[in-house]
Amino acid sequence: MSKRWSNTLFVFGAFIFFLAVPWLALGIVGSTYITQLLVQAMFFGIVALSLNLLLGYLGLPSLGHAAYMGIGAYTVAICITKFHMGIVPACLMAMLVAASAAALFGLVALRAKEVYFLMITLALGMLVWGLAYRWVSMTSGDNGISLVSRPQIGPFPLDNINNYYYFAFAVFCLCFYILYRIKISPFGHSLVGIKESESRMRTLGYNCWVHKYICFIIAGFFSGVAGILFIFYNLFISPSTLELITNLEALLMVSLGGPGTVAGPFIGAIFIVFLKDFVSIYTERWLIILGSMYILIMLYAPNGLMEAFKIVRNFFFRKFFSKE
Repeated sequence: MSKRWSNTLFVFGAFIFFLAVPWLALGIVGSTYITQLLVQAMFFGIVALSLNLLLGYLGLPSLGHAAYMGIGAYTVAICITKFHMGIVPACLMAMLVAASAAALFGLVALRAKEVYFLMITLALGMLVWGLAYRWVSMTSGDNGISLVSRPQIGPFPLDNINNYYYFAFAVFCLCFYILYRIKISPFGHSLVGIKESESRMRTLGYNCWVHKYICFIIAGFFSGVAGILFIFYNLFISPSTLELITNLEALLMVSLGGPGTVAGPFIGAIFIVFLKDFVSIYTERWLIILGSMYILIMLYAPNGLMEAFKIVRNFFFRKFFSKE
């Protein structure tokens, strides 16, 4: 079986599996617990996939990327509770504000490279946290902002977790497809070229700074989309969402799943969301266990879980579908 057909079969199988998850969860576990965890993995997966544009394709590690998710969530909450806007205008405003914040921050962050870029994005992320914490008249400070209920799409109330799961899954699939198309586009290939040798790309006539700036804005936009899913799932947003740990988790999801791969960041998001939830039941020091597992992965699968998965998948298809 060719690599193309094996990839198609895998994607189709994964799609069917995620469609069946709510029913499988009810049949096996008897609750919506797994479904809720997967909803969290989906909006964090969008954050990780968008961060992968920077880390995986440009080699720019950001410690402030989850801030755009918080900006998107806060914008929706403020538009609905303070300005009494409808759901659709509030969501459009959230995406616009997140992209605008990325456009503004990109002007500052992209002046630096390597560890300096990391530190500047960390400072910008903490700036957003401080704004959410101190601008009490707009963000309600530590008290956060609560929404009354989730919206309803036609006859389907999203207060039902299964309905919300399929809504989040549809949004995730759309974001995944768009980001995949960006990856295989000439623009995506130019980003990889800039990562490999910026001086060579500049010699070939590419405006490397503009490419990086556009990529930065696109990444912020999709993280803002994840913020919309976040606020409608939790119905609450506070400055704690913008803390350093959230940014670290986003960076870890990409590194753990496999930077530069298509599905790796989402796999990393699933892994961390489930691990954090299960381990935190037994100990408050779950970060130590998570960090230890991350070190093991980096030692034995330096390109992330996706590399290990590809090895297993290739072995499986060679064994059962090879013509020899």
